[in-house]
Amino acid sequence: MSRRRRERRGRYAESVAALFLRLRGFRIIARRYATPVGEIDLVAQRGPLLVFVEVKHRAGRIDALAALQPMQRARIARAAAAFLQRRPDLAACAVRFDLVATAPWRWPSHVVDAWRE
Repeated sequence: MSRRRRERRGRYAESVAALFLRLRGFRIIARRYATPVGEIDLVAQRGPLLVFVEVKHRAGRIDALAALQPMQRARIARAAAAFLQRRPDLAACAVRFDLVATAPWRWPSHVVDAWRE
């Protein structure tokens, strides 16, 4: 698959995941938040809970979880720390790392608290 097509598919999956989270009561604070240490696909908030979301477009939930390697988790955690440094107003929020898996012609799958740092 070409790089452009993968990029387009990733953006589409992130849009689907953002809509899915909004339907579940979350407010999307940031999309594709890039820092020098990593990128976060979505940052969402619901009340006092702040969620850093990784979006994976795979055939199934198991494949999406397998695609999230320990190095990538650490990179996302570093990016989350950088995000919180820039947003001290959110420092009091409880933090969670979630995964939203999208697949063709299927409802997104939300893995709550997919990993901890």
